[in-house]
Amino acid sequence: MNRVSKNGAGINARRQRMMEAMAADPAREARLAAIQTLISVGLERVEEELKTELKLLTGKRYARGKEMGPWGTNWGSVYLADQKVSVRVPRVREKRTNVEVPLMSYARLQDPGVIEEAALNRVISGISARNYREAVISVPETFGIKHASVSRKWVRASAKKLKELMDRRLDGYDIVAVIIDGKSFGENGIITALGVTLEGEKVILGFVEAGTENYAVCRDFLNELIRRGLRTENEVLFIMDGGKGVRKAVGDVFGDKVLVQRCQWHKRENVLEYLNPGQRPLWRKKLQEAYEQNTYLEAKVRLESLKKELRFVNLSAVKSLEEGFEETLTLHRLGMFEKLGTSFKTTNCIENLHRLLGIRTDRVCRWRNSDHRQRWVAAALTKIEPNLRKVKGHRHLPELRTAMREFVRGKMRDEMKEAA
Repeated sequence: MNRVSKNGAGINARRQRMMEAMAADPAREARLAAIQTLISVGLERVEEELKTELKLLTGKRYARGKEMGPWGTNWGSVYLADQKVSVRVPRVREKRTNVEVPLMSYARLQDPGVIEEAALNRVISGISARNYREAVISVPETFGIKHASVSRKWVRASAKKLKELMDRRLDGYDIVAVIIDGKSFGENGIITALGVTLEGEKVILGFVEAGTENYAVCRDFLNELIRRGLRTENEVLFIMDGGKGVRKAVGDVFGDKVLVQRCQWHKRENVLEYLNPGQRPLWRKKLQEAYEQNTYLEAKVRLESLKKELRFVNLSAVKSLEEGFEETLTLHRLGMFEKLGTSFKTTNCIENLHRLLGIRTDRVCRWRNSDHRQRWVAAALTKIEPNLRKVKGHRHLPELRTAMREFVRGKMRDEMKEAA
């Protein structure tokens, strides 16, 4: 027969009183309700709310005589609106009994039925009308709670977060390079533009939802970035794959001040698609070694030699290699491949961004509409951006700008001579 000591009963009673006090806190209930509905800030707030309850239960880190203590973390899941997402959940245990103490806020956020559709609609309407503060307040009001009960500090922070997502200006960023690429979301997709500043910082310039990377969509997207303040007075290096719509849009919007580095990885893999599987390992190695030459002359000589050799294997593969050939060697022509090739010879920077985005969105099994999709993407990108590292070789970015300026001026001089 199990016996419960008086001390154990006292601990359980105190824990029960604490949990009842937390449940009776209307401001806390309002915060938890808002977290589930405000997806734009929810992912970030979930972690903060769980950590707050952890501190409330365990007290100061090195305090003596604590009855409860932290017990690591486990992967769990909560509902934001009607979607289930993974989160890291702190664990708490009673030191005397070694029994885990469940977190109340976590249990409540696991219930998908506490949020009404009307609450979400009110929030979306507030965001659409750019009334961010009212959008934040509207959720607790839907549950019959006065907005005065909600922390004013949280309202201000949440409204500011939403406004930044929707209206962020780009004037303050001195962008030297832009990587642009698409990611599929089932039958839909998004096109993301990742900027690199002169100091090497990565900045998410924006995204647009589109079925394909067609010219009109990309042109309007780039014009929107300029409207939001993307500076165009200096030359910019665009790194992209072989999409013709994106390439034409970049040229039309940015004109003579744009240089394009075609992704060498995509080019190599496109060529290999024309070969049978048994031939691919050898030709992958040959193309890779050719592109890894440090100078333009060395790389071009090696690639021209491979073209001649490849003609005896597959003429269609040769045509694929010739398409956009010079733009795969832009860094070589600028004399910057050895210094910046690791960062800019491929679209790996944005591929990694999309991988991190996928961790946060790929488990969503049903997208209700475009607004739902875009709010999740915006929330995830905002969460990811502060943790992005500087590009490798960032100390050489001022040299890249100088090289691009000289290259464009030389090209213009040559064109003037030909015209004369």
